[in-house]
Amino acid sequence: MHAVASLRPVPAQLAASRPVGARRCRRTFRCRARQDDVLANEPEIKLVNGAVTSGPSLAVEVNGLKLPNPFVIGSGPPGTNYAVMKKAFEEGWGAVIAKTVSLDSSKVINVTPRYAKMKSSDGKEVIGWENIELISDRPLEVMLEEFKRLKAEFPDRVLIASIMEEYNQAAWEELIERCQEAGVDAFEINFSCPHGMPERRMGMAMGQDCELLHEVCGWINAKSTIPVWAKMTPNVTDISMPARTALAAGCEGIAAINTITSVMGINLDTLRPEPCVEGHTTPGGYSSRAVKPIALAKCMSIAQMMRHDFPHSAASLSGLGGVNTGRDAAEFILLGSNTVQVCTGVMLYGYPLIKKLCGGLQAFMQQHDFASVEQFRGASLPYFTTHHELVRMQREAVEAKKKARVGLAKDDEWSGDGFVEEAESMVSN
Repeated sequence: MHAVASLRPVPAQLAASRPVGARRCRRTFRCRARQDDVLANEPEIKLVNGAVTSGPSLAVEVNGLKLPNPFVIGSGPPGTNYAVMKKAFEEGWGAVIAKTVSLDSSKVINVTPRYAKMKSSDGKEVIGWENIELISDRPLEVMLEEFKRLKAEFPDRVLIASIMEEYNQAAWEELIERCQEAGVDAFEINFSCPHGMPERRMGMAMGQDCELLHEVCGWINAKSTIPVWAKMTPNVTDISMPARTALAAGCEGIAAINTITSVMGINLDTLRPEPCVEGHTTPGGYSSRAVKPIALAKCMSIAQMMRHDFPHSAASLSGLGGVNTGRDAAEFILLGSNTVQVCTGVMLYGYPLIKKLCGGLQAFMQQHDFASVEQFRGASLPYFTTHHELVRMQREAVEAKKKARVGLAKDDEWSGDGFVEEAESMVSN
């Protein structure tokens, strides 16, 4: 990262011989070109107000919200202000979740650099991304005015407010009321940010405590008049427990997963950790392609719990973690997700990524003759079971094959009384 490099001065003669910014520009170009290669073979389709113009429909309805496609901007930098959220709607994203807001932004102070990348061995692909970024540092009043402006310009598109507060009922109620007045369509409750302000019992610190979570969800759902999704942290032993708690307390949906607590690495030249700020760092949240298997497992666990414990509920699941292609999204939907969120992917590829996401998902659907997203949602869930059950099924399958076997395996299996029948069993015509 740049801050680590700054600990080792560049020789004066080298700095003088290189045009200012030349090296950085070339590195940026090469990195972007390599990232584009990852999506080079992904189909890209035309969208009108987020809807496909031909082929299988990608439209979904979740908790009464109608989305032209299931792809949602995940809370974070891609939803940090009016300009970027407007861009997301213009490009065709199904919904936008704004960067998390709280009542008092003055306590939020970000540092730079605040990101670090994990690259493949050849350096061509970003497979992991760590951030130590906090929630929005913009005044709530500013964000609320931008919510109003966005809803005025895009009245038929879905705008979701991500909110986070301390263990204070009045603060939660005020934040909910003010966001609702701004016209947002739903809430995503940030119970999962893995870094920043744990001393205020915010984010992950609240989401890891089921008793506290139940109480706060009760406050939120008693006040909210629009759908509420609880965003879960993967930094727990069993993610289905806090998810069950949130749904039992009245939440309409679950979003999972937020980032995984991580330390990206140590620079072996300087011996300093990354991302490096004044020679120091703090553990951050890990995302991007490397976390997808973990995210899929967590979503599978939540979806199974929802089917078992809330069989008649309209509770929804919004899956996220490492989604870069339409086929990635298909995996989350096959495990029960109603919508699929993308955050780091937008930071790597930009907002036009939505056209390739929709194109890739449609191509998957055409491959299997699916006419709608709902037609295959959760289709892979029945194929998960326990290891004990796998052993039983395999034993029964082996026994069945033995019984169905035609002919004799060895010469010593021939018998005198059944000789003719045994010979006939091995005749092919």
